Amino acid sequence: MNDPAFERHFSIDELARLWHRSRETVRQWIKDEPGVLVQRGPGGKAAYSVPESVARRIHAAHTNPLRKPV
Repeated sequence: MNDPAFERHFSIDELARLWHRSRETVRQWIKDEPGVLVQRGPGGKAAYSVPESVARRIHAAHTNPLRKPV
C-alpha cells in the first residue's frame, strides 16, 4: 500500500538542501501542490510537510529538461 501518511515527510529546509535550491524557490514549487500538508501557526505562518512521493513528483516536474518553461 502506497499511503503518503506513512511516508517520510520533508520540510522546506530539507528539500532546499537536498535539491540545492533556495528556501524561497522550494516554497514556490510546493505551495500549491496537491498532497503537501500545511499547518498554520500563530500569525498565519505556514509550516509545510511534503510526503516523499509528492517531493519526487515536484522535483521531476522542475528538473526535467524536456519540461516546458513556466
